[in-house]
Amino acid sequence: MPAKKDQGAVEKPKPGNKPNALQQPLKPSPELAGIVGAEPLSRGDVVSKVWDYIKANNLQNPENRREIVADDKLRKVFGKDRVTMFEMNKHLSNHLK
Repeated sequence: MPAKKDQGAVEKPKPGNKPNALQQPLKPSPELAGIVGAEPLSRGDVVSKVWDYIKANNLQNPENRREIVADDKLRKVFGKDRVTMFEMNKHLSNHLK
């Protein structure tokens, strides 16, 4: 009879496994660091922190919630006054290395 795997056991990562592109820590540009901080973050964490900033500063267009109205900090990152949530990631990727 085969031994059962312990339900609470955590599998160790295999050597050679690398984090995927969304999990890899990247350094934000000085412009983006003004919003998310200067420490390296994964892309997912950057997007989450930018959304937290957008919501905390009420930067979504009230008539079209998919549109973000940039303040001075976000304008440095986006390069324009308004972007849609769908094009936001394109602008963020230009500020991550």
